[in-house]
Amino acid sequence: MTSGCIVDGSRALREAASLAPDSLEVKTAFLKIQSEESIHTLQKLCGKFLLEHDEQAGKQALDYLDRSGEVPGNIAEECFELVLNAREPELKALQDGIVAGILRESIAAKSALAQRLLDDVTSTFLQIYNIGDRSASSIAELVLTPSVWSKEPDREKCEIGAFQLFLAKLLEVGHESDGRALKGITRLLAADAGRLHSIVDEDTFEAILSSLDYRQPNEVKSQATLAAAKYIELSRAQGQEYACRFILRRITMGHSEDLVLAFSAAASAFPIMPTQAATLFLTEGFLPSLLPLLEKKMKSPKVEQAALNMLSAACIDNSCRAAIKKHCTQWLQHVLNTGKDDRPGLAAVILAKVLDPTLPAKDTRGRSGPDINSVDNLVPLFKELLADPREGNKQSSIEGLAYASIQPAVKEALVNDRLFLVRLKDRLKASQTQPTIVFGALTVIDHITRYLPTLSAEQKKMNQLKAYANASKGTDKADPLEEDTAVSNRCNAVVEAGAVSTFVAIASNLSPASTAIVVNIMLSLSRTPSLRGTIAQQGGARFLLLRYTAIAGTTDTDKQARHTAAHALARILISVKPTLVFPSSGSPPLTSAIRPIISLLADSQSDISDGPRNLLPTFEALLALTNLASTPSGEATEVIIRQALPTVEDLLLSNNTLVQRAATELVCNLVASSSGIEVFADESPAADRRLHILLALADVEDAATRKAAGGALATLTGFEGASKGIWKRERGMEILLGLCADEDDEIVHRGLYCIGNLLGMEGSAGEEARKRIKDGDGARVLRDIAEGTGGNKVIRDLGREVLNDLGI
Repeated sequence: MTSGCIVDGSRALREAASLAPDSLEVKTAFLKIQSEESIHTLQKLCGKFLLEHDEQAGKQALDYLDRSGEVPGNIAEECFELVLNAREPELKALQDGIVAGILRESIAAKSALAQRLLDDVTSTFLQIYNIGDRSASSIAELVLTPSVWSKEPDREKCEIGAFQLFLAKLLEVGHESDGRALKGITRLLAADAGRLHSIVDEDTFEAILSSLDYRQPNEVKSQATLAAAKYIELSRAQGQEYACRFILRRITMGHSEDLVLAFSAAASAFPIMPTQAATLFLTEGFLPSLLPLLEKKMKSPKVEQAALNMLSAACIDNSCRAAIKKHCTQWLQHVLNTGKDDRPGLAAVILAKVLDPTLPAKDTRGRSGPDINSVDNLVPLFKELLADPREGNKQSSIEGLAYASIQPAVKEALVNDRLFLVRLKDRLKASQTQPTIVFGALTVIDHITRYLPTLSAEQKKMNQLKAYANASKGTDKADPLEEDTAVSNRCNAVVEAGAVSTFVAIASNLSPASTAIVVNIMLSLSRTPSLRGTIAQQGGARFLLLRYTAIAGTTDTDKQARHTAAHALARILISVKPTLVFPSSGSPPLTSAIRPIISLLADSQSDISDGPRNLLPTFEALLALTNLASTPSGEATEVIIRQALPTVEDLLLSNNTLVQRAATELVCNLVASSSGIEVFADESPAADRRLHILLALADVEDAATRKAAGGALATLTGFEGASKGIWKRERGMEILLGLCADEDDEIVHRGLYCIGNLLGMEGSAGEEARKRIKDGDGARVLRDIAEGTGGNKVIRDLGREVLNDLGI
């Protein structure tokens, strides 16, 4: 140190500290080094952490790594080697974080650890593994990072060695419950299963399956599930055979612990290998042989709970549901009536899954429990469990209601229970970090508010034929509780209960699956025009805009969710004043809502679904854009013209009358702005084409379309470029006079304005317009208006003014 080689001195002291961390001389020497100005901040903090057992210094070192992470290679390597020697048990968590942080940020530290693994993989692995979860995970990441290793064979050798040591740790007594080994196994299998899965033998795989025990922490179960799934995916028949043998052997042994492990593994097997699990479950004698075991173990809550978990998971398969209904209904009813803790709720959920939802409820008065023949009679229990503070009962309540609420009668009963709606809303808020409960609760609301699908004309005809055939067989008609009026009333109750405010409150914690459901709910709620203002007041419009932006995936599910969010947003913006939803001083700005709505104009439902294109989203998007284009600032109009004008032009020619009308009404609002006028009146070929389309629309059969086209033309004819484009058209004047002869006073009014504007053109253009009117039937049409004895006085007066301009 006296020679000025601080780094060399630090290295020497680090070695001394590893031998005698409590030595006074070592501490004094470190203090001297730390007094030097050139010593790095992290090196000072790590020295204090090791030698003085300074917890605050450890926290500062961890914070430094999290914030900056800029550490020179030699310093990072020094600090890494230094912190490895910390031995105080109470500082293990900090040591774990610092070690993982240095390995995360420093290539030099990674290289040093890689060399240590190469020299002695077992000792190095155990030293790092025993520090903590984050450090152990760093080993898995290190052996999967080729850039740290000079030779690929060295990396592969250490990867295999680390994987074998993770497996060995899993097999150790006392380590199967901490999840640390499973994290490493799962990470390595996920990244390099092709190389590593053959190392897993039957004993090791059984250790993984044993970690699926329902009593294990969720983190351990999830890691074990991932590891088992990855192994079965690669090993295929061998892994499936190992799993089936494990389950059957444990059941045959018959001890309570063995049954718990078998049932827990079987419950996890259904999502991982559904076909093989169902085959095992449906093996002749499998279910009937379980019932005596369960009755024998009736005093063992853990066995009963594990069996219920297995039966619930098995309900994923239709044949398994039928088998459960046949063999286990009475036992489930017994658990429902006599069980303790979470078990009655779970038994009720299984019954809800296996019973026929179409069977009517029966009178249960005088009986000891719910009628097992009806799902309806389980609903009161599910509603009661919703208020139960125990976690298992909350889950059972939500899951049971998600199944039961498929029935129209249950939907109606739930929505008419104000207390239930409040509890469900509160449960959503309280459980927003629990994706399973959130998904289930949203599913219940989705069932309550879902409308029957919109059918094409052909589909309606087919349904009518089916209904006729069913009527001849005595089949019941469609339930009136599924008709639009009933669903609208249920949506009203959900909105009044404050559901939209709840969606806004939990928005940041929604999973992609939950987001897809909640935007569907919002689409249903926004279908009723009278609810749109309330939805906007509760933050629904902003919520949908943010959800649309947040859905970034490219799968069909993501595309459909974006489309649905945009459609719901469009519906709201049809009926509310846009500036109230998006005030000029707020964020996001009003113009941010335009892009999602424009996407509905181009989206074809046939691109994201198997059915014919549904033009309702396009129609409602046009209505929303028309409302947005009416805002005073004009910013919305500028964006619509810039981003959507070609699409709107195409829709002006739509074969669908409503879509064509809505597109024309949008154009009528767009030409109220200078940019809208410009695209029709700049005398370019494109402007000439657009005017030609507008003239054609002013002559269609639909009166509302004629009115909108007439309104647009009344504005445009006030500008010379547009006026020239119209009067030079062979039928331009004839179509405008046709508007003047219309039966609708509003259309007549627009036509008169158009004629008056043309007559007011300067020079030869105005003279030519007068000549065409006089040469044709125009003078008579205008005279009939001006001299009419009935009708609107304003129109008669305007007619006289036009006649005066004509010189008659």
